Amino acid sequence: MKRFSSLLVFVLLCSFSQSYSQVAVSSVKGDAFGNGVHGLGFSGGPASGAGISYRYHTEGKSSLQGIVGVFKPKSTDTFYSFGAEFQQDLTRSNSARFFFAVASSYVFNGTGSNNYSAPFRAGLGVGGEFLLQDAVHFSFQGLFTYFSDGTILPLPQLAVHYYFY
Repeated sequence: MKRFSSLLVFVLLCSFSQSYSQVAVSSVKGDAFGNGVHGLGFSGGPASGAGISYRYHTEGKSSLQGIVGVFKPKSTDTFYSFGAEFQQDLTRSNSARFFFAVASSYVFNGTGSNNYSAPFRAGLGVGGEFLLQDAVHFSFQGLFTYFSDGTILPLPQLAVHYYFY
């Protein structure tokens, strides 16, 4: 039991220590930048919501993401989604990074009242981000998502971002 506790403490300390590398970038960019990186794209999932996404990856191992979505199809009610996500990198290479993620959102669908019985959501899990082209990255996450009606489900999330170096 002492070995397991020591190993767990060591892993947590290593995963939360500061690092000066960034999100996965092609070998052409490499470590040529030392500042935070901004990304713009689309994110969709039940824990963080669906819509236009802005991501800021700090100089260290953390990313912050905001998601806003407003959809108004002709034949149905308006859909609003507001979400936020925090990612802590576990490991990185020039073409991929794996991370721990925590997300939360509020989802509204309706004209006067919300059609959803569980509009508040929160998720916790892991994910990976993969380099598609020089500045385009694809993310896949698996989060245990809590709905405000008490339901907990393991659900996926997807995102595509363009990073401005």
